[in-house]
Amino acid sequence: MSKIPVTVITGFLGAGKTTLVRHLLAQAHGKRIALIINEFGELGVDKQVLAGCGDESCREEDMIELANGCICCTVADEFIPTMQQLLGRAERPDHIVIETSGLALPQPLIRAFNWPEIKSEVTIDGVVTVADAAALAEGRFAMSEAAVDAQRKSDAMLDHATPLGELFADQLVAADLVVLNKTDLVDAPAVAAVEAVLRAGMRPGTGIVRAQHGHVDAVALLGLGLASEDNLGGRDSRHELEHGGEGHEHDDFDSFAVRLPPTIGRDSLLGAIEETIRAHDVLRLKGFAALPGAGARLAVQAVGPRVNAWFDRPWQEGEARETALVVIGESPLDREAITHSLTRAAQGAA
Repeated sequence: MSKIPVTVITGFLGAGKTTLVRHLLAQAHGKRIALIINEFGELGVDKQVLAGCGDESCREEDMIELANGCICCTVADEFIPTMQQLLGRAERPDHIVIETSGLALPQPLIRAFNWPEIKSEVTIDGVVTVADAAALAEGRFAMSEAAVDAQRKSDAMLDHATPLGELFADQLVAADLVVLNKTDLVDAPAVAAVEAVLRAGMRPGTGIVRAQHGHVDAVALLGLGLASEDNLGGRDSRHELEHGGEGHEHDDFDSFAVRLPPTIGRDSLLGAIEETIRAHDVLRLKGFAALPGAGARLAVQAVGPRVNAWFDRPWQEGEARETALVVIGESPLDREAITHSLTRAAQGAA
């Protein structure tokens, strides 16, 4: 049997990986695509977003979620058994897409495809890193507002040697293809400047595809046939280079869930989220909200100060109507203060 191709989709927090996956599913054209979703946090938000797309290729049984833990840290315990489970099915997938956590390093995952348990049956078709053009143009990896301001003025993305900067650099150098998403949010000179900085950190021969709202033709992403696991040269993470190939920990990041009653309106909720993000330096917030009198749940996605929300599907019969949000940021997050900031608005509306 020929090996099943696997596309690894990685990228920094909120870059648009899940949106990109949804568009890939919509272009499946009869192919059976299995998804492995690595969620960082307590709620399976990405899986719910994908499962709610209403397309034949979004079947629940073809989605496997690896929650509470970065996939690159749980290769032996979770990833390999998950792959064996997929490969052992009577109806095997035509293609596998792995959406990694925004905090995952791709390198250990790529190497895992050389494990004897799966090497003879699967191969990495390509590693795709999704980057947020608007965030990069704003200098989202700076350690302080002063650094961000200086970065904007110089039109250059500097490496401030922070954990976030190193993480993004590692995801970039692992890529076979970079999707520069959200290019509609910045002007052409800014996009060109961001591309120039990205190319300086990419391996030679890596391509860049510009995208808006995660729209990329599947032809550009699937069927690359690169067998990336056999071409590891130049993909080493900074941590591996500095520590002789040793693994890494995600102690630099923290994640927790907040649940709120359905007592607050849309504008008040989104305002409270934006205020909380600005006050407590939250990197990423996502989840679902129940609004008073609303028959559908509100999907919420926030990256930095930008908050997006839309009704994704009606509430199901018997489903608990509550607001459930995942908060992600650099450790340590002030969980008590962040929770108070979000619940204060809900309590005030009660």
